Amino acid sequence: MSRIGKLPIVLPKGIEAKIEANTIEFKDSKRSAKLDTLGNVKMAIEEGKVIFSPKDDSARSKAFWGTYRVLADNIVTGLTQGFEKRLEITGVGYRASVKGRVLELLLGYSHPINFDIPEGIEILVDKNVSLVIKGADKQKVGQAAAEIRAFRPPEPYKGKGVRYADETVQKKAGKTAKK
Repeated sequence: MSRIGKLPIVLPKGIEAKIEANTIEFKDSKRSAKLDTLGNVKMAIEEGKVIFSPKDDSARSKAFWGTYRVLADNIVTGLTQGFEKRLEITGVGYRASVKGRVLELLLGYSHPINFDIPEGIEILVDKNVSLVIKGADKQKVGQAAAEIRAFRPPEPYKGKGVRYADETVQKKAGKTAKK
């Protein structure tokens, strides 16, 4: 029995939900998002709440029950509040800037790295070393943050590189000279 799947999703004011076959669509005043359940779960809208339940007693249906409920909840949260990830750039001469729909990163390589900002994502740069990645889709925000971090992950000796704002880097001791 899925503990998460049993919880109903309360639709906040301004959010509408509509079920068509195996797809549920959420709309606010500006945007809309769809979730295709591929027929693995049953959905119902009752009194401003979206309720998910397993289609049958199969293991597949029970496995997807909580997953689709959480994905739908993430869509509702994204449409109302949005998601954000914060990155910090550490290192001498390391910096970032946004030029149109391109994020330009100087990370100690012989060339700048140009990262095309995905559709639906907004990147803000503060003081050339702090990045805020915002968007309505949790997966896209996390993927963009992971791709930017992958250009220069923090190294363990000096801590230089791109890291999440809440990430701690365990530093290793350097080599010591023999006496």
